[in-house]
Amino acid sequence: MSTARWSSRFGFILATVGAAVGLGNIWRFSAVVGQNGGGAYLVPYLIAAFVCAVPMLVLELAVGRRLRTDVVSAFRSVGTTYTALGWLILGGVLLILSYYLVLTGWVLGFFLSWLAGSQTTFVPFSASWLPVAYFVVATAVTGGVVSMGVRGGIERMSKVVMPTVFLLLVALALYAVTLSEWNQAVAFLFTPEFSVLTNLGIWSAAFGQVFFSMSVGQGIMLTYGSYVAEETNLFNASFVITVADIGAAVVAGLVIFPIVFSFGLQPTLGTELAFTTLPTAFATMQFGRVTAVAFFGLLFFAALSSSVALLEVGVAAAENTTRLSRQRATLLLTGGVFVAGIPSALSYSPVDLAVAGRPVLNLVDESVGTFALPISALCLVFVFVWVADLETVREELGRLYPLARYLIPVVLVVVTAARTVGIARPAWRLAVAQARNRPLGLLVAVALLLVFAALGWVVRNQIAVSPRLRNRRR
Repeated sequence: MSTARWSSRFGFILATVGAAVGLGNIWRFSAVVGQNGGGAYLVPYLIAAFVCAVPMLVLELAVGRRLRTDVVSAFRSVGTTYTALGWLILGGVLLILSYYLVLTGWVLGFFLSWLAGSQTTFVPFSASWLPVAYFVVATAVTGGVVSMGVRGGIERMSKVVMPTVFLLLVALALYAVTLSEWNQAVAFLFTPEFSVLTNLGIWSAAFGQVFFSMSVGQGIMLTYGSYVAEETNLFNASFVITVADIGAAVVAGLVIFPIVFSFGLQPTLGTELAFTTLPTAFATMQFGRVTAVAFFGLLFFAALSSSVALLEVGVAAAENTTRLSRQRATLLLTGGVFVAGIPSALSYSPVDLAVAGRPVLNLVDESVGTFALPISALCLVFVFVWVADLETVREELGRLYPLARYLIPVVLVVVTAARTVGIARPAWRLAVAQARNRPLGLLVAVALLLVFAALGWVVRNQIAVSPRLRNRRR
């Protein structure tokens, strides 16, 4: 059982917003909006946020606070049969973190490069060993923050990082107002074309973006919820988190699209948008260096807060299921994630590590990065809504309970199926450029996740049962 607590509601909100607001809000949101016709995408996106993401947030936070434990032990509390599902979710989170830290390192590298005045672009950057070096730094910084604990590390970092992220976003948006194509960008982002709303691809992209950007379905909010005070209103907190997440994404769009349109560029996808398209504009625009430093600075801070949240899921599980201290658990897991991330780091380096002609990072993104989240979310809903059916969780959900019980599972299954057969546009993955629609990605993801599930099944009886669930109906 976790004894750590956030020092205040404000600290809790900042930490959870930090977990939610990451690379998915800034480069991924704008990329998916660009791919899906601008304003037409916002309608399903907002519906997805308030109909699906809010109930999932309340569900995870409520389960975490009710059981006061990590994701693995929470599943074990329901029954030893479900322990493997907790390990499956944990495995997916750590595999995602292994390449998310690579991308975090890239952002840090671009930030420092533009700060120093070298104004790097992606081709020379990826042709050097710098991506690997910055991956090492990003991993070390993330591990360092988590090792300092919930209050001393995660909450303290969030109180500095998140206000900085939003201040930089607002400052960049105010500058974007002065650009020549500001009006065109606003029209592109906010003018809906209702005729395209019958396209399943747009709905798939919207629901995928919401689940990814708000960090729901991965055990992050369950873990953070275990540190929440009993008097905190979880619905109000979830609403604030959702609004902050949407706000960050929309303001990021108001930063990116004026730059893209003012310099005759295209709102291209994912990593290409952040590391090729925008640096091209920064190199020619007035105050380009200052803008680039601010942009990559806020990207790094946003990525760091999300990396910390992902690692905390594993560290909390290691603390509760073993006799390891937080420092040792952090060191062990950080080392494991680093080893797992080396192939992804080497895929964009002089080694050009690839499998069947595809960079390893892309393969991990197309498999685990695409399918781990919906699989994990389905596991959470199945066990904690259908199997355990905790009364306190039902009370927290209130009128949202039918959405969590019936609608969200259907949405997850339909969108994942559409993505698997190639009907839908990229819905889940982070690096959405050069996406391939192949069922092979699902098979690889399932195979990797089953390895962790099998491990969990083997050790299921070695984890103590949480006393918080002696009576599941209370």
